[in-house]
Formats: sequence, C-alpha cells, structure tokens
Amino acid sequence: QVQLVESGGGLVQAGGSLRLSCAASGRTFSRYYMGWFRQATGKERDIVAAINWSSGTTYYTDSVKGRFTISRDNAKNTVYLQMNSLKPEDTAVYYCAAEYGRYSNYARAWDYWGQGTQVTVSS
Repeated sequence: QVQLVESGGGLVQAGGSLRLSCAASGRTFSRYYMGWFRQATGKERDIVAAINWSSGTTYYTDSVKGRFTISRDNAKNTVYLQMNSLKPEDTAVYYCAAEYGRYSNYARAWDYWGQGTQVTVSS
C-alpha cells in the first residue's frame, strides 16, 4: 500500500524559507513522477513542481521558478520541496503526489496523495 507522508509546513514571514518533505513507502518509485501540488482556500489544486524519480528531470510552474527547488533522496525514499523567497500568495495546503509512468499537469491524473501540510506566509 502506497503511503505519502508530508511534513515541514508552518507559518513564515514573507521572504522566508521552508522545506517540505514527503516520505514515500509501499513500493519502488523508480517509474514514478513525484509532485507537489497546492490548494488555496476556494481554489483548485494546482501543480507546483514535479520530478522524475529515475532521471531527476524537474518541472516547475512559472510562479515558483527560481524560488522553489524539488529534489529527491533515493536512499531515504523522500522528496523535498525547498521554498525560498516565500510570498503571501504561496499560502496554501501543499500536497505530495505520485503518478506512474507519465507526467501530467492535472491533479486528477495523479495516482496517490498525501494528507497535505499547511503553509502560511504572512505579509
């Protein structure tokens, strides 16, 4: 059974940094994409960043390019999202997700989800 467990959210001032972690278990993820999505109150769940577990190829949505970095640690089966220069508009619940085989921008295409972790950026 696949489990994705996020941690690292919290309250931070604008301009600050946070690092989110996603501990993955239940199978080998070498053929998966791992992603971070976020959902602000009253809005849809949108992709933030993704990484191909095997190749390390990354994707970022435009609004976080240059500020966020996604990475993975194969030995720990963990995916990270380093978030720098945070803005109030980054406030949302952040979800870790896994998708087998091919990458999609759309949340409905992803196979497995974590429970989410709240990130709040104050101005």
